[in-house]
Amino acid sequence: MAFMTLNNIDVFYDKKKQVLKGLNLEVEEGELVSLLGPSGCGKTTTLRVVAGFIEPQNGTFTLDGTDLTKVPVHKRNFGLVFQSYALFPHLSVYDNVAFGLKIRKMDKAEIDRKVKNILEICDLTEFASRFPHQMSGGQRQRVALARALVIEPKLLLLDEPLSNLDAKLRINMRVEIKRLQKKLGITTLFVTHDQEECFSISDKVAVMNQGIIEQYDTPEHIYRHPKTQFVARFIGFENFLHFRKEGNLYCTDKGAVFAVDTDSEEGALMGTIRPDDIEIAREGQKDNVLVGTVGVRTFLGKSYQYEVNTEAGKFLVNTNSQYKEGEKISLYLPPEKLILVKE
Repeated sequence: MAFMTLNNIDVFYDKKKQVLKGLNLEVEEGELVSLLGPSGCGKTTTLRVVAGFIEPQNGTFTLDGTDLTKVPVHKRNFGLVFQSYALFPHLSVYDNVAFGLKIRKMDKAEIDRKVKNILEICDLTEFASRFPHQMSGGQRQRVALARALVIEPKLLLLDEPLSNLDAKLRINMRVEIKRLQKKLGITTLFVTHDQEECFSISDKVAVMNQGIIEQYDTPEHIYRHPKTQFVARFIGFENFLHFRKEGNLYCTDKGAVFAVDTDSEEGALMGTIRPDDIEIAREGQKDNVLVGTVGVRTFLGKSYQYEVNTEAGKFLVNTNSQYKEGEKISLYLPPEKLILVKE
């Protein structure tokens, strides 16, 4: 049995709008799992169900074999880190981190030992006497993490914790979060809408859409083998073809024939391929080839991106070769790069 389980979770707002629709999720102990998806997909609602802020209308939430569905938030012993950090401005770093332990009426000497230990782990020892307004965004984020971790939670919940940081600091902090999570071995649920951030930090990713999980797998497998059109589009696939199957081959309505070497979901009849994976066809190639006319050209720095108008629709192609608008070219879609997904 998994360490953390959400089983057939339904959540309605105002008894009309269903936000989570029979959602299921299993997380193993020590894993960092991300909930990824666009605004309104239900990822933060899922986190709030786990935290105890929302009680689902149907379904159960269990942790380490215990049903916590109706247990109030203050009895769950979870670490929470939010987008706003929510630090107490009038308290020092030391006192912010110690706050949760004092609430639990822990022995003063034990509080001091635990706080100093977690400050050292989070590289905050020299900032113990500072106040939040005297610190950078990244330092305040580490304080919020230290405060969540010092109570030794059974589960760490992170809700868009890096969204207020600039791009460079976000990269540094996601490495820091991953380092701390692995060092402490704490099971973590991380909510984000940022694909790159999610894939870089996670053991597994749940891609959410309209209240359900469309795909749950490792970042590498989702990146290379999306199961649905939604997942493919969300992680950067931009070229799609509608197929009908004839034997072991796939054909477009205009008669173009394609071989596909990748594994696919049963019944999947939509093909997709990344702009970087399309090649310029050699003379004489026929299978897996689309003929098109060059439209808009965009300079990307190391290469060019072309909009190519074909009989199967508009395709984006990244290549080092230079073409003029209106020029006719043939595109080769390698069988090992062409992915079949469900619509």
